[in-house]
Amino acid sequence: MTGLIAGCWKVSKNLQKELKEEMETIGEAEKSDRIVVLDAGHGGTDSGKVGINGVKEKDINLTITNSVKKILEKENIQVIMTRETDEQLAQSKVEDLKYRVKIMNEVSPVLAVSIHQNSYHEENVFGAQVFYYQTSTEGEKAAGIIQDALQKVNPDNTKKIKANNTYYILKKTEVPTVIVECGFLSNYKEAQKLITEDYQKSVAEAVAEGILSYIKENE
Repeated sequence: MTGLIAGCWKVSKNLQKELKEEMETIGEAEKSDRIVVLDAGHGGTDSGKVGINGVKEKDINLTITNSVKKILEKENIQVIMTRETDEQLAQSKVEDLKYRVKIMNEVSPVLAVSIHQNSYHEENVFGAQVFYYQTSTEGEKAAGIIQDALQKVNPDNTKKIKANNTYYILKKTEVPTVIVECGFLSNYKEAQKLITEDYQKSVAEAVAEGILSYIKENE
């Protein structure tokens, strides 16, 4: 199954060929301020971070991203996913990242949001945090709005948005892009919360709320 179905980008095994075909069908008229690209980080053999409780980042990323998608679609936002299943988009990590960036740039959404989980060598560190490219005014704006929404999920979280100039997706995208680190898998308490359906739902609702607020401010 290929194409824009139910407002979602379907990625198959023949990724490069499908991307080319899809880009030929999406004209400039269809590119609007109500299209969002959601990127569930990692996938397939790339597990991402492995939590202190053994949970794999890739799985939490996908669950939360799918939940965000459903919320946005109910608000008539067209959502394009870089992946919908447990798969890598290319054989190497570098090519995988390039492919994700290619989707974001080709689609030209109002915002691209990459969902991840964080980790740190000190177990006591916790809290969701949103990153943006250091010279992106719109990225900074979106990051701030999403961070504020996430703050409501855990009022004890004191983290602020953070500028970055090294993350590949932030550096290479030509559209407003943010990376949402939903929490620290190296923190046992937060890792345990992140595997629960209720907490994942709360995080997804916060991210979606932030995205919708950003879109509304740009209309």
